[in-house]
Amino acid sequence: MKIIGSVKEDLSTEKRISITPETIKKFKDLNLTIYLEKDYGKHIGIPDEKYKKNGANFYNSSKEVFEKAEIILKVNCPKSGEINLIKDSSVLIGQFDPFLDKEEINKLIKKKINIFSLNLLPRITRAQSMDVLSSQANLAGYRAVIESVEEFEKAIPMMMTAAGTITPAKILIIGAGVAGLQAIATAKRLGGIVSATDVRITAKEQVESLGGKFLSVEGTENLETKEGYAKEAGEDFKKKQEELLKNSIKNQDIVICTALIPGKKAPRIISEDMVKSMKSGSIIYDLAVAQGGNSAFSEMDKINIINGVKVMGVKNILNNLASTASNLYAKNLFNFVNNLYDNKKKKISINLEDEIISKTLMNKSL
Repeated sequence: MKIIGSVKEDLSTEKRISITPETIKKFKDLNLTIYLEKDYGKHIGIPDEKYKKNGANFYNSSKEVFEKAEIILKVNCPKSGEINLIKDSSVLIGQFDPFLDKEEINKLIKKKINIFSLNLLPRITRAQSMDVLSSQANLAGYRAVIESVEEFEKAIPMMMTAAGTITPAKILIIGAGVAGLQAIATAKRLGGIVSATDVRITAKEQVESLGGKFLSVEGTENLETKEGYAKEAGEDFKKKQEELLKNSIKNQDIVICTALIPGKKAPRIISEDMVKSMKSGSIIYDLAVAQGGNSAFSEMDKINIINGVKVMGVKNILNNLASTASNLYAKNLFNFVNNLYDNKKKKISINLEDEIISKTLMNKSL
């Protein structure tokens, strides 16, 4: 019987977990044994007893879990000390970034560990239930708007009172992927006047369907990979985008940055001059800050005030929604493990003819 294991992440930077009591039952149905580290979900209000009731087992330390487990579920990439404990040729599943986790991934590959990164899932219908980028980015886009509004010292919707009319806030979303679209929807629900821009022409219809105005760079190609992700823009596009944003950003009250290129540093889109052109009291929330940031002056876990403009971003915004994010993430992971499971042979099988498995397997040094 295969053992699935999971340990607490470094709680100073990551509060999400990979297994919930709900998914324990599903793993048991696949004839898998589950071992967790003591107090695994305590920090988000889930006692060990709730896991035990559904059939989970516990070790007192993460070391014991790593040494025994044949399949390890993680949120973030294991660090060097953890990598040394993981069994050679075991299976590791999580969300690992080739840009941020290069050194650790190479160490894991040397140990012949089968690394599956759900960040690399193909954009196909069958993979939707496993899509961690969608489930987590949805929450990040929502939360970025909420935190921006909390810092913005004015009302968001239009209000008509006997004392006068309050004009609605203008909110610009840069990047209309999953996080950006949820940010648009959230900003609209709060009553803002919302506009958005993206390098993918296909995003125009999605933005407009949510009630946002799409700011497009005229006369450029659609910068979208065949998998549906944004790809890096050329110099011509960047110049035209800069002119477009220069004219728009100075009139915005809140700007939410969500633009990412998988496996690469985040593109710098908002320049120092653009930040300085904004009105005092305006907000820039940079969701891409951990990958280098879309905006000048953005730093992880800091609010920098430039001419009265607050530029902010946190390393892991999902820590502020850890329970909800964990519930969705754990379901994504179970669905991926279920896809690895061979019902006929009653065991985990790495079938490289399956596009989902072959595209997410990281077995080549970076």
